[in-house]
Amino acid sequence: MVAASLPPETPAPYVENLPVAPTIAPDSLSTDLTQNRIEVSSSFQGAKVILYGAVFQPKDQPSDVVVIIRGPRASMRLIRKTQVAGLWLNSRPVVFEGAPGYYMAASSQPLDRITDFSHRRLLGLGLDYIAMDTSRENKVVTRYGVKDVVVNGLESDYLDWRRAVIRLKTKAGLYEDNPLGVRFVDQNLFRAEVTLPSEAPIGDYTAEVWLFRNGQPVGYSEKTMTVEKVGFERFVFNVAHRHAWLYGLACVAMSMGMGALASRLFRRG
Repeated sequence: MVAASLPPETPAPYVENLPVAPTIAPDSLSTDLTQNRIEVSSSFQGAKVILYGAVFQPKDQPSDVVVIIRGPRASMRLIRKTQVAGLWLNSRPVVFEGAPGYYMAASSQPLDRITDFSHRRLLGLGLDYIAMDTSRENKVVTRYGVKDVVVNGLESDYLDWRRAVIRLKTKAGLYEDNPLGVRFVDQNLFRAEVTLPSEAPIGDYTAEVWLFRNGQPVGYSEKTMTVEKVGFERFVFNVAHRHAWLYGLACVAMSMGMGALASRLFRRG
């Protein structure tokens, strides 16, 4: 198990502690989004999407709902300052290769009241349980008598780096933990508001909805949403990602042209 899935309070990975895969009733939950496609242009200032749904249950069984929005995964490179012989130098960079570009956890009440640690960890519910891969730093060791345990090579510093990723993403409005973000309109209907900032990454998003009863997941629904550029911005984005060499040549040619034009204008002055 990769240490990226461990929350701060977990001392060691124990696969045996994970719960078995829950039995999900396919007809216990129905959900949808008000928008499945978000268009990003030069004037894009963010967007709000409403996730709504209905719970099909007996009236004497109260339920809790957890909504998880995950954006496209992307690498993140971090460097911190370290003091060496009285000088402040950049540390060796650490790359989190699989951190989601956007993450939101919303629930009808705090997650620790809905379900236990094992389920939160297994299902990735909450900021402390986001899976972040640093595969190039992993190594296999023996811990607490358990052989072939995969841990992160950053050792004790791993949690500090992980907290730095969450802190930076939260500050940018890309990560959010809202323990009261799901609101029941009546006994069976609920809604949650998803706020996408202007810096929201381009790509495919998934909206996971979990239904819990008595601490156990009994229902699951998943929807997809796409954030994509439109107009001239989409053309530039596609060229830069699909034809990087052509995009580079165009940038160089444009820079040379602007430089030549500026030089001629200053000569005339």
